[in-house]
Amino acid sequence: MATNTKSSKGLKSKTTDQWSVDKSVKIDKWDGVAVKNNLDDAVKKVLVENHGYTESHSLMDGRLLICTVSVGFALYALLWDYLHPFPQSRNVLIACVLSYFAMMTVLWFYTMFCERGCFLVAHDKDKAGIDPDNVWRVSSVLKRYDDMYQLTISYFDGVTNETTASSISKSVANFFDENGLLCTDLFEPVVEKIHTELSTSKKTK
Repeated sequence: MATNTKSSKGLKSKTTDQWSVDKSVKIDKWDGVAVKNNLDDAVKKVLVENHGYTESHSLMDGRLLICTVSVGFALYALLWDYLHPFPQSRNVLIACVLSYFAMMTVLWFYTMFCERGCFLVAHDKDKAGIDPDNVWRVSSVLKRYDDMYQLTISYFDGVTNETTASSISKSVANFFDENGLLCTDLFEPVVEKIHTELSTSKKTK
């Protein structure tokens, strides 16, 4: 019986260790996009999982809506050209092509001026359900061929309608080991520090 218990504990420990290893995503540390996405996901984990904030997908929904309308123009042009072969479909095709490129222009403006590198909008809901939500907005920048990761977190107070923000800029080499694994014990405290600063500032106002 003792042997079976010991064997069972060993198996459980091995399974737990394996799960911990599998949870870490190994990436190519020379791939800037993969590095940025990994760091962004770690920030999401801190705010959404650790602090229990509710993620809002409104920004992504807006982008998807614009893309859906654009694809709708393209599909309509194909269908109309199939039912009314060229040159009968000429005017409709011109209108759809112009509309498609107009929507692409709208998408560019939406990405540049609405999203502005934002990858997370999280709502801190009032537990009593009386006050409006406080909103955390997180954006990041990692330029091509650059190792400096710029993280900006802003906090919007739903009661006072005031916004405060804080940012850091650090080399990604500070957070990844030689195997391309993110050292969460080094990165998460950086995010927590910014969160604490903003949380403290809102309480002292």
